[in-house]
Amino acid sequence: MDEEADWTGFVPADQDMVFAEPVNAYGSQRPTNQEFSIQLKKRTKAAAIQLINFLQVAGKNPALNVIRYQLIKSATSVAANYRAACRARSKKEWYAKMCIVVEECDETVFWLEILLESEIQVEKDTVRTIGKEYFTLLQIFAKARANAKTK
Repeated sequence: MDEEADWTGFVPADQDMVFAEPVNAYGSQRPTNQEFSIQLKKRTKAAAIQLINFLQVAGKNPALNVIRYQLIKSATSVAANYRAACRARSKKEWYAKMCIVVEECDETVFWLEILLESEIQVEKDTVRTIGKEYFTLLQIFAKARANAKTK
């Protein structure tokens, strides 16, 4: 992890990060790759919509307008580029799209951190909730990209 990043807004500093195997609708079995990619497509789209809806009612000021613009661009790019990665014609194309997904997801987390740590008047609890989701997505996508690179 980046040493200068402060994730305390999204993950408690004393909490160990432990991720369980995903559970599908049929019980504790791990979903197929296809099921997992469908879940992630829905999840990235839902996260982008949640962020857009939050920003729609967040108020207006010059600083927030800049952050709103950047967040909407990066969050929707995560969803759009993940969908594109799922339709990749080759492993190289998939890897290239996943690099974009990771970059845009990290940028979304960055802007949410700025929003959280600034004095801009927004619902900080909602920013934390959205930030946790994007931080989790970032971990998933970064791991997928790293696994593909090592094979």
